[in-house]
Amino acid sequence: MTRLPLTLLIAGCAALLAPVVPAAEPVRVLVWDEQQPAQKEAYDNFLGNAIAAYLAGEPGFEVRSVKLDDPQQGLSDDNLEFAQVLVWWGHVRQREVTPETGRKIVERIKDGRLSLIALHSAHWATPFVEAMNERTRMDAATRFPETADRRVTFEFVPPPFEHTVPAHESFRTPAHYVIRRGPRDLHVRVDLPNCCFPDYRPDGAPSTVAVLKPDHPATKGLPATFTIPHTEMYNDPFHVPEPDEALFEETWERGERFRSGLIWQVGKGKLFYFRPGHETFDVYLQPEPLKVVENAARWLATETPRD
Repeated sequence: MTRLPLTLLIAGCAALLAPVVPAAEPVRVLVWDEQQPAQKEAYDNFLGNAIAAYLAGEPGFEVRSVKLDDPQQGLSDDNLEFAQVLVWWGHVRQREVTPETGRKIVERIKDGRLSLIALHSAHWATPFVEAMNERTRMDAATRFPETADRRVTFEFVPPPFEHTVPAHESFRTPAHYVIRRGPRDLHVRVDLPNCCFPDYRPDGAPSTVAVLKPDHPATKGLPATFTIPHTEMYNDPFHVPEPDEALFEETWERGERFRSGLIWQVGKGKLFYFRPGHETFDVYLQPEPLKVVENAARWLATETPRD
């Protein structure tokens, strides 16, 4: 009988007794795209499919790519149950996704079952708007709490015209108008966020993106600044609740600027808004914006409970 050296026996026993470490589960991403025909100017197979193909080629992702014209608009219970992270691109057909569908997505975000990455013109996407409304209601309740000595009623007022651009002269939404109706009663009128900004320019002028928080997981591996050669311009102020974090600032030679990589907590879940883009510019074939989406998806998945 062959005798094994003692060191090999010890090593073998240690290997048998070592705990089995399961392989890391993939990050489950659902990429939703309106897929308007104008995208063909920059993307052979639509913008959402380009993002999905990039993520699927990176280690640790399981990806589904869906579109507005799919059954149930690509937002079936099966697809939403699959997703930890929902990446959303919408533009000219925003109204076709109903507020009811948006609220269904927001409930998953609030429960911590889903996080949302909204890209560029998804600032008016139904789930983004509904999530901003919900965060506004939460912020109002925190700012004006009921106490033993005070009763508070809220009136939430939507923008007077849906999907319209606010003027520079406008007050910034969300906004509060507080009325004292007696020694113990406050009535708070809350103007819900317009979810837009006063200026935009789709001329393709380049922008410079500066990383404001280089230590954040969503900015990992990015240079301190990078250029987007062709993009649409948006100009602050953005009519949304004040974000919990802003990771980037984008600037243009004419002096416009816009914060980006905006993060909000809504219940147990999170939203991430990244501004660069336009359906006819190849922004999401460029390494840096794709890296932002990848980083954000990986980070948000760590914030989302798994099954």
